[in-house]
Amino acid sequence: MGLLEGKNALVFGIANKHSIAWGITQALHREGANIAVSYALEELERRVKPLVGELDIDFVERCNVLEDEEIDNLFAKVKDHMGTIDILVHSIAYAEREDLQGGYATTSRLGFRRAMDISVYSLVALTQRAIPLMPNGGSITAMTYYGSQKVLPHYNVMGVAKAALEASVRYLAADVGPQGIRVNAISAGPIKTLSASGIAGFRKLSKFAGEVAPLRDMVTQQDVGNAAVWLASDWGNMVTGETLYVDAGYNILGATILEEDLQ
Repeated sequence: MGLLEGKNALVFGIANKHSIAWGITQALHREGANIAVSYALEELERRVKPLVGELDIDFVERCNVLEDEEIDNLFAKVKDHMGTIDILVHSIAYAEREDLQGGYATTSRLGFRRAMDISVYSLVALTQRAIPLMPNGGSITAMTYYGSQKVLPHYNVMGVAKAALEASVRYLAADVGPQGIRVNAISAGPIKTLSASGIAGFRKLSKFAGEVAPLRDMVTQQDVGNAAVWLASDWGNMVTGETLYVDAGYNILGATILEEDLQ
């Protein structure tokens, strides 16, 4: 019997087989959760539907998180399909490609607004709709990255958005805690996803992180999925408002240089 047997999960953010949300979906399914999936764009349908079909997931709906009406419609469908939910996964982020190329000082006003709206406010919007569907409490998990805490090359406005996302996790956790709903974030190490491909120099950055992180290894979708299962399960029952680092220890480093290079 899996850790999540009998629990209903709603996952946002699958784009393709490389998505962190897909790794989480696989882990939730492995542990027995009943899963509903939402994707963002019409052009992603041909990738997402066959993918989740491998797990026999029969609820796959598009939702533009910039539109309140679409979010309302999506949650109404989820209510009809599942009744209640126990787990919500928010793996949604966006920044204009040009705002990830130069420096943060060149960020456009429109680019800033879109990054914050899609990457941050969407968590608030989804939580609002999830609360009535979590009468017995539940777990909400968002995805973040270390660029929220320290300056990383070309992460720019996304780093600022992730910092706001982590603050939102804490405030939401305080709001919904009395209802037995926990809100946390997972800060994953660099993983090659569709979103990451828009960050200039990402391949070099991820290779370097794997070389200098204390565990000397790269983080995978499966690693993040396992952490998400723990947070969603009863094993994480007293954990809320936290950012859990799944990055092979990279975040603890004060100097990202190998000891042998100091000889």
